[in-house]
Amino acid sequence: MLVLLASAVLLTAGCGGSDQSTLDPASPQSSKIATLWWTMFAGGVVVMAVVLLLVLVAVLGRRSRRTGRWAPGTVFVATAGVAIPVVVLVALFALTLSTVTDTAPAGRDTGAGITIDVTGRQWFWDVEYRDRGIRTANEIHVPVGEPVELRVRTADVIHSLWVPRLNRKIDMIPGRTNTLTLEADTAGSYRGQCAEFCGLQHAHMALWVVADPPARFEAWLAAQARPAAAPDTPGEQQGQQILLGSACVYCHRIAGTNASGRVGPDLTHIATRRTIAAATLPNSRGYLAAWLLDPQHFKPGNKMPGTDFTGDQLRRVLDYLGSLR
Repeated sequence: MLVLLASAVLLTAGCGGSDQSTLDPASPQSSKIATLWWTMFAGGVVVMAVVLLLVLVAVLGRRSRRTGRWAPGTVFVATAGVAIPVVVLVALFALTLSTVTDTAPAGRDTGAGITIDVTGRQWFWDVEYRDRGIRTANEIHVPVGEPVELRVRTADVIHSLWVPRLNRKIDMIPGRTNTLTLEADTAGSYRGQCAEFCGLQHAHMALWVVADPPARFEAWLAAQARPAAAPDTPGEQQGQQILLGSACVYCHRIAGTNASGRVGPDLTHIATRRTIAAATLPNSRGYLAAWLLDPQHFKPGNKMPGTDFTGDQLRRVLDYLGSLR
């Protein structure tokens, strides 16, 4: 018995301290989910202990003679083997229903003052703040302590958005728009993931939810609403000319330029993001160069072809992309 309990503790110890741990909640909704998990774990331990005790009684106990009355062993079996499990399971069922209602308030006013559209695409996240005219990718910024409503949909196959530390997962189904509320308790960055198999690069379809203090969030919104910064240096200017003269403009958008594509992520403020390729690679000059030259090496099957920039052209394009803050 002690060995089983110790093993369970060791297994659950590996569930904490992660960017994607449901047991490390950072919102009211995820706290309810974590509470439900721990309660179910405790209930499972109780039921398992009772079953093991019944097995022990069956192995070591002696059969009593048949009498006209209930034997003590029969009373024990009826209580421990039937009554206690029924009470535990009914209580867990009631708690589960309550948690589902709290984390998925369909048709109820959540008090969300901000609505964000999130579209799942193979294999990245398109993010739009329509009220502010902002489009970004693979990062969702929210204010701390305020509920935010996500309206999620898919542009191709079924996806599922899940940010374990903030709330349950929500499916993205073709032809439908579903909603999910996020409300971060503390400032920080919370990793999310597509939780429904959506093709070859499903595992490389992640995103970050960044919870900022309200003042910093408003500053971020104001910066993101501006068009792309004009290049300052000759290298940046040459890089802009090279990029805008390439086929990249048909897939990517850079506000304030002739790049108006919507097939790939918006690049207007790409230099402000922590990752590229849907959280697959760090957003550094070296990784960005490698991604531009051979994206299929990192995410085989994705829709971006490699470029044929020369060494000097690549350096200039990187100068320009690095200025898009």
